[in-house]
Amino acid sequence: MRGRAVRLPPLNALIGGVLIGTLLVVAGVGALWTPYDPLRLSFRSKLAAPSAAFWLGTDEFGRDVLSRLMAGAAASVWIAVLTVTLAVVVGTVVGLFSGYMRGWVDRVVMAFNDALLAFPGILLALGLLAVVGANKYGIILALGLAYTPSVARIVRGTVLSLREREFIAASRVMGNSEAFTMVRHILPNCVAPLTVLATSMFGYVLLAESALSFLGLGVPPPAPTWGNMLAGSRPYIGQAMWLGIFPGLCISLTLLGINLLGDAVRDKLDPRMRGTR
Repeated sequence: MRGRAVRLPPLNALIGGVLIGTLLVVAGVGALWTPYDPLRLSFRSKLAAPSAAFWLGTDEFGRDVLSRLMAGAAASVWIAVLTVTLAVVVGTVVGLFSGYMRGWVDRVVMAFNDALLAFPGILLALGLLAVVGANKYGIILALGLAYTPSVARIVRGTVLSLREREFIAASRVMGNSEAFTMVRHILPNCVAPLTVLATSMFGYVLLAESALSFLGLGVPPPAPTWGNMLAGSRPYIGQAMWLGIFPGLCISLTLLGINLLGDAVRDKLDPRMRGTR
């Protein structure tokens, strides 16, 4: 009797899962332990090339690049998770309420939402950071509000397609309140598109945080992030190229992993993609 064949995950899901899993492990370890203190200065070891003592070399202040990359991964992942959570929660509430109520409420909310969507997310975040200040929680608030309109638009579209379905009408006939119907019957049907959107948004936020840090509007130095490490490497790119290569490689591999994993999640949750290669 033949054994049951084991179905392996798609290659993009496997590669994306490995890359993102590695990122999460490094971020978790970096939040608790690093080989060296990422803020400790050592002018004797400044701009040291990769070696057995410093696997990825040191920067212009003698700080270990590997330790700073690990600490930067922890900071970037923490900011991205909180930002995506803020955007998803606020956007879901706005989209659910607007799509279910319809009428003038929907028109007013969506007019404001579309006005925010007209601005690129990074530009809106720059404007908000100019008001709240450049710090970790300012980035979370600015990027969270910048990406909220996209979530609200997706949730509203899903709610509008579900609002007149038979099971919603049955819930009203049974005497359930509007709030109960929204939470119990409509919100669970928004989970699939929200999962796909949150996966891709994680990559957008990570890239936007790195860009803001590169411009000097992210987490203020000397706290390490991949973006400000990349910005700090510019004057030394000729004599210490590893200062720019390793943070850039971390950003590139992370975005690649998120894109591959996001594609796999979309293929899994989207009924139109089932049965296709």
